[in-house]
Amino acid sequence: MKEHRLTDWLPTTKKEVELRGWDELDVILFSGDAYIDHPSFGAAVIGRILEAEGLRVAIIPQPNWRDDLRDFKKLGRPRLFFGISPGCMDSMVNKYTANKRLRSDDAYTPDARPDMRPDYPSIVYTQILKKLYPDVPVVLGGIEASMRRVTHYDYWQDKLMKSILVESGADLLIYGMGEKPVVELARRFSDKRLVISDKHLDDASCLSLITNHLSLTTIPQVAYLCKTVDFVAEEGDIRLFSHAECLKDKKKQAANFRHIEEESNKYAASRITQEVDNMTVVVNPPYPPLTEEELDHSFDLPYTRLPHPKYKGKRIPAYDMIKFSVNIHRGCFGGCAFCTISAHQGKFIVSRSKESILKEVKEVMELPDFKGYLSDLGGPSANMYRMKGRDEAVCKKCKRPSCIHPKVCPNLNTDHRPLLDIYHAVDTLPGIKKSFIGSGVRYDLLLHQSKDPATNKSTQEYTRELITRHVSGRLKVAPEHTSDRVLSIMRKPSFNQFQEFKKIFDRINQEEGLRQQLIPYFISSHPGCKEEDMAELAVITKRLDFHLEQVQDFTPTPMTVATEAWYTGYHPYTLEPVFSAKTPREKLAQRQFFFWYKPEERKNIINELRRIGRQDLIDKLYVKR
Repeated sequence: MKEHRLTDWLPTTKKEVELRGWDELDVILFSGDAYIDHPSFGAAVIGRILEAEGLRVAIIPQPNWRDDLRDFKKLGRPRLFFGISPGCMDSMVNKYTANKRLRSDDAYTPDARPDMRPDYPSIVYTQILKKLYPDVPVVLGGIEASMRRVTHYDYWQDKLMKSILVESGADLLIYGMGEKPVVELARRFSDKRLVISDKHLDDASCLSLITNHLSLTTIPQVAYLCKTVDFVAEEGDIRLFSHAECLKDKKKQAANFRHIEEESNKYAASRITQEVDNMTVVVNPPYPPLTEEELDHSFDLPYTRLPHPKYKGKRIPAYDMIKFSVNIHRGCFGGCAFCTISAHQGKFIVSRSKESILKEVKEVMELPDFKGYLSDLGGPSANMYRMKGRDEAVCKKCKRPSCIHPKVCPNLNTDHRPLLDIYHAVDTLPGIKKSFIGSGVRYDLLLHQSKDPATNKSTQEYTRELITRHVSGRLKVAPEHTSDRVLSIMRKPSFNQFQEFKKIFDRINQEEGLRQQLIPYFISSHPGCKEEDMAELAVITKRLDFHLEQVQDFTPTPMTVATEAWYTGYHPYTLEPVFSAKTPREKLAQRQFFFWYKPEERKNIINELRRIGRQDLIDKLYVKR
């Protein structure tokens, strides 16, 4: 077991800064999560990336915003900028249920305390810092800011909101995975040798200094505000409907989203602009996907892989969930309508080298309570490692949000051999008893028939090895619904594919003498879903002998196709009307069908089936045959 000193973590207090012999900080990061020095936690990644550039970085986790603001003052002003990392989860999803009730715990907080972060930390932290240090730039990052970079619908306030740059007063926003833009941003500041704190500027002057003198307008993957009278359009810009226009016409808000998503999924994207009040939000195109070497660099930084010692004796549930897992790639080309992974990480898969993965596995093995079992070797999806287009030139012209919906792209290489190689290399390490796969498996990739026989053979081998060697008794998959019409809106494969995979799963279990379970995830109240669809879902899952456990109501989160359809009533790609269950009664009427097997739900379900004219389903659910 490796012994650590306090200085092995990035400093969080003045004392820890002094222990490093520093008299000044270059960047101070404020995080809505507890500080866990691990590559799965954004604040740690950004802190370590900047540290590797020779910068002096500190993290203030979960500052108290309700007292005399001492947490915001204790380290003073940084030489370059403040960074806001609101948390690994959207703060509102973290704090509230789909029914807008406060959650009783927070997985990213010591002992799961639910009261350690405000609603919208990006806004609250920025406004505090701007009052205390109006002349120091504040840079937003993380999922909360990324998904709110332009006009967006906010479910918790039930209204269309302006860009979070306007609401917060921040000077700059980095969207997506932030390693490359934050390094370039720091270099621009350092190269100019500008110490903003010496200039005693007001907010407007600070904004002007940042955007003009530091040429931030040329940094990819950032969004910023400028006065509309000063804005200069460029050839190729995509001008979204303004915030005011979207307030008046929901169809314009829906139409905006198609541009946003398509540009997020292109190799060479266009700059996006949107007017709000007397300002213009400018969203620069993203960087190209990281190279393998760049991704390895991010994961190979000197993380302790442990919570900060200040949390000694306290349990952080989110850390417990991932401490024995290893992330082997970034990105997801599934393009699910309700998911923000591709919006934040991109659809292009960037995979780590075998050497980097094995290095991290060996580090996990050094953790004090490791017993030989890895909880996951995965990523946003379990089985997309090394997958990409056979002809990259085709990919560079593509703007499809999904490489596998409505069908698998013929240019996509679905070879599972590189992933099998990783599994075999890990499992042969002395000290590894078993590596489980906890990430979601895309069974549509396992069922896809390629024109390459070797690829098809690899898929069959992967399927058998996954089921026989890497399942901890229960394999979780996400069919999400049984209605093909609803699944099409979700951008998910036909339910027939799930049933086909279940047959394979059951057959292999029988052949190998295993008694494992397939655990499906389902969503109710998704746009396009009606009560009748949920009633039929109950009948179908009963026939398959499922008593559903992993279920949820659809929660509209910013910057997804599903959320835009839910709010506007129109599908962003067709602008055709889409029904959504919105009232508590409508949502409950759908959700209850998940639990048809519970005696307390039976009466309500029977009454609901009669009300919608589907008495035929009552017998299928409740009459013994």
